[in-house]
Amino acid sequence: MIRKFVSAPEAISKIPDNAVVAISGFNAATSPFYLIDELINAYKKSGHPRNLFIISDAIPAIPGFGLDKIGKLILENPDQDFVRGFLLPFYGWAPELQKAVIKNLVEAYTWPIGIVTRWLRTVAVGTPGVFSRVGLGTFIDPRQDGGFLNDLAKERKTVTIELVEMGGREYLLYKAPKPNVGLIRATTADEIGNLSMEQEAIYGSVLSIVEAVKAHPGGVVIAQVLRTVTLGEIHPKHVVVPGPLVDYVVVTRRGTEVEKYHWQTASFDLNPIISGDEPYKVAYEPVPLTAEKVIARRVAVELVNLVKKLGRPVIVNLGIGIPALAADVIREEQLDDFIHLTVESGPWGGIALPDADFGAAMGHYAVIPLPDQFVLYEGGAIDATSLGFMQVDKEGNVNPAFLPGKLPGPGGFPVIALGSPRVYFAGGFTAGKRNIRVKDCKLVVEEEPIIKFVEKVYKIVFSGRYAVEEGKEVMYITERAVFRLTPGGVELVEAAPGIDIEKDVLTKMEFKPVARRVEEMDERLFCDKKLGLREEALEIVKR
Repeated sequence: MIRKFVSAPEAISKIPDNAVVAISGFNAATSPFYLIDELINAYKKSGHPRNLFIISDAIPAIPGFGLDKIGKLILENPDQDFVRGFLLPFYGWAPELQKAVIKNLVEAYTWPIGIVTRWLRTVAVGTPGVFSRVGLGTFIDPRQDGGFLNDLAKERKTVTIELVEMGGREYLLYKAPKPNVGLIRATTADEIGNLSMEQEAIYGSVLSIVEAVKAHPGGVVIAQVLRTVTLGEIHPKHVVVPGPLVDYVVVTRRGTEVEKYHWQTASFDLNPIISGDEPYKVAYEPVPLTAEKVIARRVAVELVNLVKKLGRPVIVNLGIGIPALAADVIREEQLDDFIHLTVESGPWGGIALPDADFGAAMGHYAVIPLPDQFVLYEGGAIDATSLGFMQVDKEGNVNPAFLPGKLPGPGGFPVIALGSPRVYFAGGFTAGKRNIRVKDCKLVVEEEPIIKFVEKVYKIVFSGRYAVEEGKEVMYITERAVFRLTPGGVELVEAAPGIDIEKDVLTKMEFKPVARRVEEMDERLFCDKKLGLREEALEIVKR
């Protein structure tokens, strides 16, 4: 009988040269940092395994851990033959790896999170790849960048995206090499390798990675866990990965030197609120009224309007940045039972954690696997999303984060934005040196701005043209103006009280928006008291 519980070096020694390695991880959540460290150590000691191609469902990295360490190795050894390439939805929390990609030292490709997670299941059943309309008209489209992040990727084309037509409609076919090694993380393993994830923040794509690897002849699955129990101690319905699918198990154990490689998130070792084992109890303090809160309030108003229009509670995704602030407004206005918030990594309800802890939540009432969350998003099962933006152009295209020398990747943005029937982009009207105050229920603007409403975005991550084709409702909400996407372009529909539209809006745009009739933004947004949105939402109960 094969010995399943082994040391990390022994487990890593089972990975062959030229392997395609799928690694779980959403920042620190479900990331097997210990196994990644041992993978690096094995290569440094023996030169093996070499020529690896790494794929992940999100990114198993935070600065100084996981793939960021591999990025550092590549920067220090530009001629290395350890890793030949990466396919990742997000590079943002691996600054060293980003530098290596920009220097063209390793192949780098990017697909949206929901595409990678669906692709893992697709290749598990033997189909050539994923067909989707996600990415059409964006930098992912082969008519633009094709998901290539550097010249080495364009030259080698290990990962490809093809434009195809079916039933008179365009689709993209996403293709990549099938993984034959999986590095995953769980909380507990029993004697035969059954895995449970009770202390993890999320489920991630752990099972989907196993499915893809085990569909490959001789595929090897290595699991990093915190503890072991005897057979029967894990409830059968709590088993996330059945033991016969796991080849090797490496134990980190709490209280040991390697415990730091198994934190729930970047900031939390073990927080029972994050794992859902204890309720979230906190005295809520309203966020001070700022220009950013005005934007978040306007998003909340739009969501309440949607509740009233549909006559029922709504399911919503909020992105990071200013959209996440809308969650605070929703709590302040006591709208939790009318607006069900979801986090792309799987949690439903509660409060999403920010920054490098993003992906985890507190006070959530459900968590589902990452692939299932994105099937719901792409299929349009949610009612609306609010996402951030860095640039908007005259066609309604959006660039959320890309700049020259900055390649974060699309993350979950393209799938969520295309799948949701309603997209409320939310962000500051300008960037740069700003002094914007809310005073006496009006907006006061003093600034030396960096313009965000531009003639043409640097990278298209959301296509206005395809959104119009799909019949989506799209709005661009800022502290001083609200715009709507129409077949004729971006239309100015609202302006804040107290501003000069010509001086504060139109002269600070690189294009002239359509402006048929401009209403004044609701004055309540700018007054330092509750909006009374719960009372509005309760109207659906009275019908």
